[in-house]
Amino acid sequence: MKAQREYERFESYYVVERFLMSGEEKNEESWLQQLCKGDVRLYDVLSSSLYLDPIAGLPKEDLGMLIEAAEKCVKDEDYEEAIRLYRSTVDKAIFEATQHQEEKDRYIKAIQDLVSNRAQATEKLKEKVETEELTDRVAALERGIEDSKFLSERIEDVLEVACHFYGERLKTMGEKGREEGRLKEKSERRRKERAEAEKEEKRDKKGEKERREKAVEEDREEKRERQREKETGEARRRKILEARK
Repeated sequence: MKAQREYERFESYYVVERFLMSGEEKNEESWLQQLCKGDVRLYDVLSSSLYLDPIAGLPKEDLGMLIEAAEKCVKDEDYEEAIRLYRSTVDKAIFEATQHQEEKDRYIKAIQDLVSNRAQATEKLKEKVETEELTDRVAALERGIEDSKFLSERIEDVLEVACHFYGERLKTMGEKGREEGRLKEKSERRRKERAEAEKEEKRDKKGEKERREKAVEEDREEKRERQREKETGEARRRKILEARK
């Protein structure tokens, strides 16, 4: 899962977003596994559909525009591009569903229609590559069809896990944004203090010492604030997991 959209070639036939990388991403991998409660199939499907930063990573176009583009590709028999577009559209619909719980039933039907269309496009591409006797590509396409069927059949579970995952991710992103804001504010304040200190340094050694002590205390308070936010986030996650037992 990447904060920015990043794609890898999957079984040499179409491009999909990958989910798990390093550092913060590994923490979220563990979190997703816990939410899936040992359901390996559910985890496999969601790990290629959920975004570390959905705001930055998901397509900016609305669902209607994405669907039109995918349908045009099907009409033009560009099935590889149609599959890619349907995948992105499904990912976006899953995120939107988690943000509009009051419209859950409408989104469920929309997602099921989308994965059905994706499966049909994949079937068309499979028929095409079967004539070329590309065994590996056929196997990969068959897995894609099975993923679509699974997502449709388990859509309630998919949305439940996605809702918890995205809810926590957006809170974490908000906390990170506030921390970055505090650091920026502190950096700017210190820049001004240093500029002022340079003017007064020769006259005011005592004031310089006080400023250094103040800076040290601010660093300590910043560490305490980060620790409080970390503990709050961990407590939230424990509460979510306990509620899902």
